[in-house]
Amino acid sequence: MAEYNLPDVGEGLTEAEIVKWHVAVGDVVEINQIVVEIETAKSIVELPSPYAGTVSAILVAEGEMVPVGTPIIAIGDEAEVEEVAKQPSRDSDAEIDLSNPAASGGGEGESLVGRNKADRGPIRRARRVASGAMAAHMQAQAAFEGGGSPMVEADEPPAPAAPAPEPVAAPAAVRTLAKPPVRKLAKDLGVDISTLTPSGPNGTVTRDDVQAAVGGSVVEEVALQPSRNHLAAHGEEWREPIKGVRKMMAGAMVQSAFTAPHVTEWVTVDVTRTMELVERLKTRRELREVRVSPLLVLARAVMLAMRRTPEINSWWDEAAQEVVYKRYVNLGIAAATPRGLVVPNIKGAHELSLVELASALGSLTATAREGKTQPAEMSGGTFTITNVGVFGVDAGTPIINPGESAILCFGAIKKQPWVVSTGGVDEIVARDVTTLALSFDHRHIDGEKGSRFLADVAGILEDPASALLF
Repeated sequence: MAEYNLPDVGEGLTEAEIVKWHVAVGDVVEINQIVVEIETAKSIVELPSPYAGTVSAILVAEGEMVPVGTPIIAIGDEAEVEEVAKQPSRDSDAEIDLSNPAASGGGEGESLVGRNKADRGPIRRARRVASGAMAAHMQAQAAFEGGGSPMVEADEPPAPAAPAPEPVAAPAAVRTLAKPPVRKLAKDLGVDISTLTPSGPNGTVTRDDVQAAVGGSVVEEVALQPSRNHLAAHGEEWREPIKGVRKMMAGAMVQSAFTAPHVTEWVTVDVTRTMELVERLKTRRELREVRVSPLLVLARAVMLAMRRTPEINSWWDEAAQEVVYKRYVNLGIAAATPRGLVVPNIKGAHELSLVELASALGSLTATAREGKTQPAEMSGGTFTITNVGVFGVDAGTPIINPGESAILCFGAIKKQPWVVSTGGVDEIVARDVTTLALSFDHRHIDGEKGSRFLADVAGILEDPASALLF
């Protein structure tokens, strides 16, 4: 039997959250079969199994954050699983896998699966006797598991055999079946889990059971603090842990905001001709299989404008006291996902044709929405576009991504009154108008360079034919 340790999926990540198991105890898996989804500080990642065999134990519950290198699943062939089942308990502080539907405490197919945290050899550890409420709890747990008196690891020498413990209550009265995340939710909400009527398999208390106990007012997937039980129970507030993608984004934004002096400039543009171009492009045979939008034209305009202002595609290396200029463009597109903001980038975007760029944008956004953007797809960006227009927002002051020097905010395109000069005569007509906002690192990009770049992008959107001049 082999244990699969949580791997480092890239860039020195130190921990990850178990999001969803695709297998259960007893399932037969093959090599490279997806067994679990994890969330790192950057994305959701699907992990394939490096082993083939029968799943003998799920060692980490969904929702738990664990360090890289932690055993998360045990896999072996059926003979190995049977052999392990015959062996005596090897570790007194094994955790119980309550995600196993058979974990009802006895009978055929009802054995609880233990998670060994330390050595798995048959050596009995030194023990010490616990006292008070802890001892009572440990005795009750041992009775529920069908074992002898519980042990607590210590560095003390073995103690003399103690008298047999007093009889304890029946298992059903001692411990209610529930997964660890459900127990935590019940504790945080101040719900006595033993008083609930279980609706899950084999008498397991579910998250819905806990939520029903407080009137169903608790939002799914929230983690509340015990000190706020009263407000939480009445649906007046809830809390979410800061972890994964959201935690990484927060750290990156704080680092950028307080290390690079940001300057933001705005320009309002008549993009009626760009909208007309988009409609014409949609009829092109080579573009019928991809999504054509104003963002595509903007992305192309950004790369053309960089040719005249290469500082926009550079980076301030504080440690080396150098400005690093880049001849390539890895174009980042900020994408909002249920787990936070991610910024995947299109590698070598400057070398792509309009058709290739449209295809890459479509693939990038679809993957981000599914939460499956990989860490490698979010590293090495050189410039970012954030499209707040999809939310109906006019503009903003975006924060530069670490490792870059500028970010462009693309506002909503709306019909607005606009002054148009025709033959020397001014008239007010309805036009498609948007606002662009550029934030840049003022340490090496001065106002003239930032303004020139922004004006060039705006000029291309106002008159796409002017792109021929670049």
